[in-house]
This record gives sequence, C-alpha cells and structure tokens, in this order.
Amino acid sequence: MSAGRVEDLFTTRDGAYRFSRWGRQIAPVVFGIDDATLDHLKDAMQSVALLSGTPFAESDPELGANLMVFFCSDWDELQMVPNLDQMIPDFAVLLGSLKRTGANQYRSFTFDETGAIRVCIVLLRYDEHMADTSVQALGVGQMLQCLLLWGDDAFEDESPIAIVPPNGVCIVKPAYAALITAAYDPALPPSAIDASHAMRLAARAQQIPHGAGDDGA
Repeated sequence: MSAGRVEDLFTTRDGAYRFSRWGRQIAPVVFGIDDATLDHLKDAMQSVALLSGTPFAESDPELGANLMVFFCSDWDELQMVPNLDQMIPDFAVLLGSLKRTGANQYRSFTFDETGAIRVCIVLLRYDEHMADTSVQALGVGQMLQCLLLWGDDAFEDESPIAIVPPNGVCIVKPAYAALITAAYDPALPPSAIDASHAMRLAARAQQIPHGAGDDGA
C-alpha cells in the first residue's frame, strides 16, 4: 500500500491528517442481540482485534467496558438507553441527523491525553442491508472500523474486507491487515496529525509479509 493511499485513509473531509490507535486493551460489550449471535459476533471481532497484537480484555480497570456496541431496529430506541445521551455529545441532534440521512451506523470516539483511543461507542440500526450481512462479516467489518480512527471517506472507493469463496468467510484484505498491524508497532506514536506519519506507517506495513500484495495500493 502506497504512502499516498495511507495518507488518504486518515485524512478528514476538511483535509486534516489525523491518526489514532487504541492506547489500552479493548474491553467490548454488546447490547441488543441474543446470546448465540453475541458469541459469533465477538469471535469475529476478536479475530480482527488480534491484528493489533492484543486480545480482548474482560474489562477495562478504569471504565469497565471501553468498546460499546448498541444494536437497534429504529434510532428512536436508543433514547431509552440509560446515560447514552451523556456519553455522546449532542445526542438528540445526532439522532435527528441519523434519521434524516437514513444511516445505519455511527461511531463515536474519545481519546486520552496522548491522543490514543480511550472509548469507542458504536450505534447500529439493523436494517435490510445489515440483515443481508452474515454475523461474521458484520463483526469483521465493524471491528476493523473501530481499531483505528479512519478518515471520513476512507473506504468510499474500496472495501477493506472481502468474502472468500467457497465458504463465504469474511476477511480483512491483506494490505489492510498489514496496515493495522503496522499501526500498532510500538515504535510509532499512538496518534499523529502530521501527514509524514503516513510514510512511516506505509513503510512498516510493506515489511509485513501479508502486506506485500497490491490490494489497496
């Protein structure tokens, strides 16, 4: 993957470069789905989280859970979730925007003093498009989007995941898997706002064996 592509992946709509990775072990909790589905979803999420080199934690010593995923069938259902309006700024305005645009997902991040990700809250409206996606693919796709602070339009032109025939298992494309692994290299900072960081990140990703391909260059 080229440095230019990496820079694009972490560039916001206003043209600013902004990279951030988790600064602590991820402790997930999922609401709104049954236990059987939950187990499959968490297994898929864990498979992607391991690209960072760290398995899930049972809990966060400070917060209990730091990755919170909420499923709903209608955005208005989230108004009944205790304290969610305190965890997400301008929550009522956000819900109105999600309903107007027909969105089916939203992610909110907060950061620690180093700029590393401290908390991620994921809101998912289970619509017909999501219903057509396997639980495994949903877990892979959502976890990938939570592992790093990607740019607003990072995956507009290319999906970072792929379905592998004949069994239909969803994987992170090799170039993106390498990029995530490289992003968690201790030699790199947990956050960056200088686009030169993209060159260092791309160079490390290219040194990882499964990043040698050209899917995402």
